[in-house]
Amino acid sequence: MKTIICGDVVPGCHTMIRAETEADLLHKVSDHIRTAHQLNVTPKLLEKARGQIRDAAPSDAGSQ
Repeated sequence: MKTIICGDVVPGCHTMIRAETEADLLHKVSDHIRTAHQLNVTPKLLEKARGQIRDAAPSDAGSQ
């Protein structure tokens, strides 16, 4: 399970996003950034997001 906190990419956002794979996570992050923040998702923004992806702790994997 992979996780990211949106605020690591878009300051001030506390949304945590989870997905099984990095590709799925980046897709969810892109959707969130477009809908919640009305921002265009650029390659630079995706690269910033990719650098913030973490493996979920086993105890975190069940929540979403």
